[in-house]
Amino acid sequence: MRHTTTVLILATASAFTAGLAITPLAGHAIADAHAEAAPLAPAMIDLAALKHGDLPATPNPEMNGKALVTTDNATIAIQSGNVAKHIHQKSDEIQYIIEGSGAMWLGGERKEFKPGTLIIIPKGTAHGGTIVSSGPVKAIAIKIPPQAKDDVVFVN
Repeated sequence: MRHTTTVLILATASAFTAGLAITPLAGHAIADAHAEAAPLAPAMIDLAALKHGDLPATPNPEMNGKALVTTDNATIAIQSGNVAKHIHQKSDEIQYIIEGSGAMWLGGERKEFKPGTLIIIPKGTAHGGTIVSSGPVKAIAIKIPPQAKDDVVFVN
């Protein structure tokens, strides 16, 4: 597991250093799977400087977000805020907490998180419903493959 986490962190870091294409978020906290993938272009983004109010609003009133990278195989977005507990049947999700702390549903359990936490969410796993202890919570969200518009099912 340690090797897998290290490879995942290195792969994420490589994606940022290789270049990020900044694209608008088209009304979703993550990119639509049907959006055309623009070629990656070299860029540097100060994610720590982005505040909740700097990110575009999403249809979820408690979540702001912006797509950073969109490819045919994955999306990387920054999101800030909260979303009710839900599942994705077609996309795996990986979140890296940049700032904020609290607890969220992950499967059938509430799990604590803080800055630096890497959260692995296999497709079909309930997640969300965050209780914030310091925030807002800001995270990098990676969806593999890119999440389709209809791939969110809210659960109790």
